[in-house]
Parts: sequence; C-alpha cells; structure tokens
Amino acid sequence: MKKNIVVLTGAGISAESGISTFRDSDGLWENYRIEDVANYDSFEKDEELVTKFYNARRRQLTCVEPNEGHKQLKRLEEKYNVSIVTQNVDDLHERAGSSNIVHLHGELTKACSRLDKNEVYEIGYHDITPFDKDKSGLMLRPFIVWFGEAVPEIENAIKLCEKADILIIIGTSLAVYPAAGLMHYCKKRLQKIPY
Repeated sequence: MKKNIVVLTGAGISAESGISTFRDSDGLWENYRIEDVANYDSFEKDEELVTKFYNARRRQLTCVEPNEGHKQLKRLEEKYNVSIVTQNVDDLHERAGSSNIVHLHGELTKACSRLDKNEVYEIGYHDITPFDKDKSGLMLRPFIVWFGEAVPEIENAIKLCEKADILIIIGTSLAVYPAAGLMHYCKKRLQKIPY
C-alpha cells in the first residue's frame, strides 16, 4: 500500500521559477503596501488598483515555468499518494502535472463574484476588466483569499494532514495562519521533513 505524503508549499518553491514574493526586497509587492492590495476593504475602496495588481501577477505566470522542485513533486506520485497543500496562488504545481492540489489562498487563474465566492470563473491568464461581471452584474474580483477572510480549503487540508504518513514542508516559514497550524493535525509520530 502506498504511503500518503502531504507536501505543504509556500512562496519559496515558486521563487526559483521567477515568481516574486511579498517578502522579497525586489518583489512585486514592494511597490504596494500589503494593506492596499490584499484585503476586501481595499478592493471596495480602489478596485482598479487591486485588480491591476492581480492582473499583473496573472500576466507574470505566462513568463515563468515550473522548476525542478515542482517536477520532483510530480515524480513522487509514481511511488506515493501525494497531496499538495499550497499557500501559493500560481498554477505551477498544475503545470508540472501534480494531480491532487489544494490551494489555501485561492488561484490567480480564476475570478469570482464579490457576493458569492462559490460563483467561480476560469479566466486563465486574461485580465479582469470592468466588463467582467458576475450574475448580479457586479465586476468580478480575483479568486484570492485576502487577509481577514475565511480560508475555505483549510478543512480539506486538515483532513489530508490527518491521514499523512509523511509531511514535507517546502518554501514556507510557517508564519501565516491557518496554514502554519496544519502540521499539528498530523499523526504524533509522523516523519516531518523540512526543506
């Protein structure tokens, strides 16, 4: 029987592909205060600024490729049941071929209704424009979990961690909750491999 591996990934795994993180000194976030682009109040106050920020991040995805770290995680599927729980909003795990991915903080390649985050639209690498409306006629918002919002996928991530035989942590300082608490749901004698 194959062992269950849960891989918790953060921005560090995608940095090697060229995706800047908000902690980088030269990162995309440097030109913006996090408070101005990563919460719903900021979106309500200046939806053009926030949408422009995420459109730029989405366009960046067309210029990067999965790196060897992403590819090695796909290769693990040959011998193990692998589940990836990522804090990243990029699509590099998918593009590397991994098949079981939980995105805790949303996905750049999707948009959603501002009234109902379950009303989700696949937008790929296209910009969100004022003409992109939800069923109620309001402009779509990025499908991102902003600070202060609930993390809908945390329950799925917890269930995976409870069944894990091995937990691998890659590219995250585990400073952001609730993702930082996931390791506490693993079996007490679990083999934990920080990378």
